[in-house]
Amino acid sequence: MNNPIKIAVDAMGGDNSPNKIIKGIELHSLNSNNVFYNIFGKSDLIEPLIKKTSLAKSSYKINHTNDFIKDEDSPLAAAKKGKRSSMWLSIESLKKEESDAIVSAGNTGALFVIAKLNLNMIEKIDKPALSALWPNKTGMNIVLDLGANIECNEKNLIDFSYMGAALHKSLFEKEESKVALLNIGSEELKGNNVIKNTYQLLSEKTNSLFEFKGYIEGNHIMDGNVNVIVTDGFTGNIALKTAEGTANFITNELKQALNSSLIGKISSILNIKNLKRFKNKLDPRLYNGAILLGLDKPVIKSHGSTDEVGFANSLKVCEKIINGKLIEKIKKNII
Repeated sequence: MNNPIKIAVDAMGGDNSPNKIIKGIELHSLNSNNVFYNIFGKSDLIEPLIKKTSLAKSSYKINHTNDFIKDEDSPLAAAKKGKRSSMWLSIESLKKEESDAIVSAGNTGALFVIAKLNLNMIEKIDKPALSALWPNKTGMNIVLDLGANIECNEKNLIDFSYMGAALHKSLFEKEESKVALLNIGSEELKGNNVIKNTYQLLSEKTNSLFEFKGYIEGNHIMDGNVNVIVTDGFTGNIALKTAEGTANFITNELKQALNSSLIGKISSILNIKNLKRFKNKLDPRLYNGAILLGLDKPVIKSHGSTDEVGFANSLKVCEKIINGKLIEKIKKNII
């Protein structure tokens, strides 16, 4: 490999690990030619799985440890006992510059705490933000914060705007970044004081990174008129869980309706291509990979319950933001 991207992988985090992790790595490797996987976890479990894959030995390294963070561990307890855990060691490899980014499907709270203990914040940024991809009618949204910060002030939301736009540019280089603040109305005077003050400050600033589009309401998130949506972690997490629940409800109800009668089954056969397109649009695995923005190294959180397809997509997000020089873009544009 010629100067490969080095991704640290916590192989022990999430449901059905390390099985889905190794399968996800194999899936990702099929469409990526210059990635090296720094895998952390129990070698006695990982090695038999890797032998069943098509992975070249030159494309990975297994870093053995018996310890791993459990889903039920509190973030503080995980940080205290986890210095030999697969999660801690994978993040530490970023600190030592042995890896370029880290992906974990493990305990979210523990990942955030351990990442903050090992890595520095980007200068001028006070709080990190959890961001993720969210489909819209015309493409993809970047939405942040999704739960890292319950309360935010004006500076935090402005920082999130710049970081979210930098992430959008890294992933979708040819698109113009359009930022909006999530609010209860589109009128300038709607919302609490923090939202209104942030609106005024962003309206007065000029920058080359994004266009500020004002407010957006929850029912317009998926319209595609903006592609970077900024809010505090409390509101963002509720919006995300509501959207996920709604998507699952619609998909399950449609599936039940089509399978409940002979006419429904015939209709589903006749419309199989359209139904597959519909399913893919709402499939959360295809948008898997949340990014903790604000740290000086990329930290990516894969959903704990996803399968190998979802984990492969989180690796793809990781690859894109490294190639897109996300951290450099944030450092260059943050004010």
